[in-house]
Amino acid sequence: MHLPVPRGDLSRELANALLCNPSGEHAAYLATVATGRLASASDVLDDGDLQLSLFMLYELHYRGFAGVDDRWEWNPGLISLRAQIEEAFERALREAAGPVPSVEPSSSEVAQALFALAASDAGPSVSKFIQRKANAAQAREFLILKSIYQLKEADPHTWAIPKLQGRAKAAMVEIQADEYGNGHLPRMHSELFRQTMRGMGLRDDFGAYIDRIPAVTLAAVNMISLFGMHRRHRGAITGHLALYEMTSSIPQAAYARGFRRLGYGSAVTDYFDEHVEADAVHEQIAGRDLAGGLAEDEPELVPGILFGAQAAAAVDALAGAQYLDAWEAGSSALLAGAGAGAGAGAVA
Repeated sequence: MHLPVPRGDLSRELANALLCNPSGEHAAYLATVATGRLASASDVLDDGDLQLSLFMLYELHYRGFAGVDDRWEWNPGLISLRAQIEEAFERALREAAGPVPSVEPSSSEVAQALFALAASDAGPSVSKFIQRKANAAQAREFLILKSIYQLKEADPHTWAIPKLQGRAKAAMVEIQADEYGNGHLPRMHSELFRQTMRGMGLRDDFGAYIDRIPAVTLAAVNMISLFGMHRRHRGAITGHLALYEMTSSIPQAAYARGFRRLGYGSAVTDYFDEHVEADAVHEQIAGRDLAGGLAEDEPELVPGILFGAQAAAAVDALAGAQYLDAWEAGSSALLAGAGAGAGAGAVA
């Protein structure tokens, strides 16, 4: 993908550095800029400069950027910079998630706590809006917002596999294998989403709309990378995935109905239809075998499992509220930017 348009001093200096040869000089200066930005940030989760910078730092470990030297991936200065931002980001996530309940480290107790959290979700329902009220333009925006994760679906959670063992590892592999289409490219969920984007006349290359993605949406994606990349967060990444699977099947059915209401056929709805069935199965595996199995093998990780699930729910609620506020007001949920005209989303 292309380097994003900067959203402040830190992302601007980071983008400039990435276009140069890796060096300690650039990274040292970036650390100074980051210190100032973090000191002035009032809401890390909704700070476009910080979230875009963190996204760029993480993306070096995925597909990278056009014109950027791959040696930046493990540049010590950038790793240190990332740690600076991650520390503030984790504090913000813990504040948003709230205190975690005390739960016995058994498969049944942890699964029950996660199912209860999923059932208690009272956040804004984007799925109901798409099903009942969204117009075609809002439906396209919804897909653009989802694309920054869905076009690399499963990759951030896959970081957890080598960090797990036993029952939890087997459960994670089972879920992820399904996400990757069990080895069949057309059935990979990211490929199905790519088909949906094309069916709506949108570009299907990862990161094509990065400059239109709001900070809180980036925060939701960055959260998965934070949890997945750090071994100390292996509890949080399992809790995050478990809650995602537990709260997916019913909304996916609503999305499918919404797109059919707008007149779109299987080329657009296959992605959602696939998740209705797959996630109904995954939720049991994720709750009882993945999260529950990890809790029994490593009881000390139970608070982390619950934190990951609660953080996922909290950040998704923040993002959903932002989208719905914009749509209900007749505004766009996307950032204004280059190519924001009527033809901005057309397939190249």
